[in-house]
Amino acid sequence: MKLNPSFTLASIAEMVNGRVIGDPLALVTGINEIHRVETGDLTFVDHPKYYDKALQSAATFVLINKEVDAPAGKGLIFSDDPFRDYVYLTRKFMPFVPSSSAVDPSAKIGKGTVIQPNVSIGPNVVIGDNCVIHSGVVIYSHCVIGNEVIIHANSVIGADAFYFKRRPDFYDKMHSCGRVVLHDSVEIGACCTIDRGVSSDTIIGKGTKLDNHIQIGHDTVIGKNCLFASHVGVAGCVNVEDEVILWGQVGCQKDLTIGKGAIVLGQSGIAKSIEGGKVYFGSPVKEAREKMKELALMNRLPELFEKLK
Repeated sequence: MKLNPSFTLASIAEMVNGRVIGDPLALVTGINEIHRVETGDLTFVDHPKYYDKALQSAATFVLINKEVDAPAGKGLIFSDDPFRDYVYLTRKFMPFVPSSSAVDPSAKIGKGTVIQPNVSIGPNVVIGDNCVIHSGVVIYSHCVIGNEVIIHANSVIGADAFYFKRRPDFYDKMHSCGRVVLHDSVEIGACCTIDRGVSSDTIIGKGTKLDNHIQIGHDTVIGKNCLFASHVGVAGCVNVEDEVILWGQVGCQKDLTIGKGAIVLGQSGIAKSIEGGKVYFGSPVKEAREKMKELALMNRLPELFEKLK
C-alpha cells in the first residue's frame, strides 16, 4: 500500500506511540507485509526467527520489538507489539468503507461492459471495456479489472486475506488493505475466490483462465496465459510464471515459485518451488516420469515380500 502523501518516520512512530531508531525525518512512502516490500516501505517483524529477514529486506523501515541498531540506510520503530501497530496503521490509511448501493457510485465501469443482475461492486472499483460480470459476483473495494474480462456466477474478487496472528486465547486478524488486479482477457469460472493482498496486490496476468471452484490466496502473482482446472488451491505469496498449467485439485503451499511452462498433473501437492518447462505429479511433486516409476515399483512390493518368505 502506497501512502499519498508520504509521512516522516517520526510522525508514523507518534501514531503508534513507538520510538524511532534512525533518521526521524526519513519519508515513509508505503506500508507492506514482508513478502512484497519495496524501497520506502514500512514492514513489521515480531519473532526472532524473522528479525534478520526483515532487517535485510528491501523495506526501508521496520516496526520491531527488539532493541537493535538501524542498519545503514534504514529506520526502525521500536514497538512492544509490532503486529498490533502495523494493523492499526493499515486500518488508519485504508479503512473499510461500506457500499451505499449494489454498484457503488464511485465505481468506474468501461464501455460495452455487461453487469448482470445481483452483482455487488464496491467503492473505487475499476472495470475496463467489454467485460461480462455474471449474476452473484461480488467485487470488493479498490479491485481493478481489465478489458474483456469474464467473471462467472457467484465468484468473489477481493475478499480478505487468510492471515492471523495466534494470541494466547484468540486469533488476531490482519487487516487486508491490498487489491486484486485482473489483467485483460482473464476469465474466472463460477464460485471462485480470489483474495486481496494483505498490503500489496493479488495479480492475475493477461489471458489466464480459471475453471470453477478455485481459491487464489493473498498477494499471489499469476503470469500470462496460465490455465487452472477445477478445485485448484493456491496459498498466499506464490509466484506463478507465464503459461503454467495446474490440473484439477492441485494444492500449492505458500511463498514459492512455479516456473514458466510447468505442468502439474491432477491431485498433486506443491510444497516447494519447481522449475519451469517440466511435467510434475504426486505429493510432494516430482517430475511425472520419475514419480510414475516410483509408483510402479511400489506396486511390486507385495510380490517382492512373497519372494522373501
